[in-house]
Amino acid sequence: MSARHEGVRAGAATLINPPLALYVHFPWCVRKCPYCDFNSYTLNGELAQEPYLQRLLRDIEAQAPEVTGREVASVFLGGGTPSLFSPDAIGRVLQGARRHLKLAADVEVTLEANPGTIERGRFTEYRAAGVTRVSLGAQTFDAAILKALGRIHSPDETRLAATELHAAGLTNFNLDLMYALPGQDLAGAGRDIAAALALEPAHVSHYQLTLEPGTVFAARPPPLPDEDAAAVMLSACGERLESAGFAQYEVSAYARPGRQCRHNLNYWNFGDYLGVGAGAHGKLTFADRGHIVRTVQAREPRRYLAAPDAALTRHVLAAEQLPFEFMLNALRLAGGFTQRSFTERTGLEWGAIGAPIAALRERGLMEVTATACRASTLGLRFLNDLLLEFMPETSKMPGSSALSMTAREPGQGASAPLYTGLHGPNAE
Repeated sequence: MSARHEGVRAGAATLINPPLALYVHFPWCVRKCPYCDFNSYTLNGELAQEPYLQRLLRDIEAQAPEVTGREVASVFLGGGTPSLFSPDAIGRVLQGARRHLKLAADVEVTLEANPGTIERGRFTEYRAAGVTRVSLGAQTFDAAILKALGRIHSPDETRLAATELHAAGLTNFNLDLMYALPGQDLAGAGRDIAAALALEPAHVSHYQLTLEPGTVFAARPPPLPDEDAAAVMLSACGERLESAGFAQYEVSAYARPGRQCRHNLNYWNFGDYLGVGAGAHGKLTFADRGHIVRTVQAREPRRYLAAPDAALTRHVLAAEQLPFEFMLNALRLAGGFTQRSFTERTGLEWGAIGAPIAALRERGLMEVTATACRASTLGLRFLNDLLLEFMPETSKMPGSSALSMTAREPGQGASAPLYTGLHGPNAE
């Protein structure tokens, strides 16, 4: 163990059970996008809606005893494209969750939707099924760039979907936007923000397109703006969003007052979540046993469908992994984190991270106040540098975060700006 983590040990502080959420994964898409490395699959033939629905319900029931008595504050229906499933199917999943879990009276239920898969009137039906929030994958309002990205929808379909959301009373919706896209310049990125604001969303996720290993774009890279141009786009778009009343509360998330995504905030605050569905990840704290467990389901849909109901891989996080695990999430928050949240949610003493925090503060990458620790403005641009300070000595981490936002390997340029997307199977 390195000197910077000397003294890291479990049980040195009081571990508590944090807030709990539920993530449900729907793995199929009409067509897989060439930049996407999520656990998603092109739908060939008929959607296996009923068999998959039945497996999800058994999965929820099998995991429920792990969280007996704990309240579920949010549900996220992600993918893939969950909106390929009917409102009735979504309603049955939520009914199953209510039957086996303790859902909060004001539970936030987010449905990811592709503008190209929504039939007229569907959002009204989704709302009746229990959906309270929608995350709409707009990505851009430039038709040529949408085509280059392999998206199946048009800008007009995004506009129509937003109109339908307002008509259905689902005004608490997010628009996903990407920047630094093929052929995009600063003016184009600005036009996307203006087009998004015209649709009056409550929340905007704004993240950079990156070339992820194993994707079509990684094998055949399109021409993209360089990092300097991307940084200018990010800054200009952020200013535009903030001037329109959207506050940045996370590296790639902006929201109107009171409209932050509660589900994703739970991730960033190192909260717990059940992972249900093909390839879904989970994180559960067992305060009475003094440990934190990460879970993962069979990744491929047919293997998930064939697996026993309680079949999922479990990994108990070692004390040495916890500082990195916590920081991988908490450092993305604009408001940072408190000493109390670190000790209560890891079970470690503050001294476990005191030395690296002091070193980062000295380098101008972190700010420490009487109430919180957070990445500085510079640190938010170079989160890799911060994360490397908390990474355990072992390079192979079987318990790495469910959110696939690990720091770049040194050979890939640890000082390069971190990918700012909510990049992982369990986030919008």
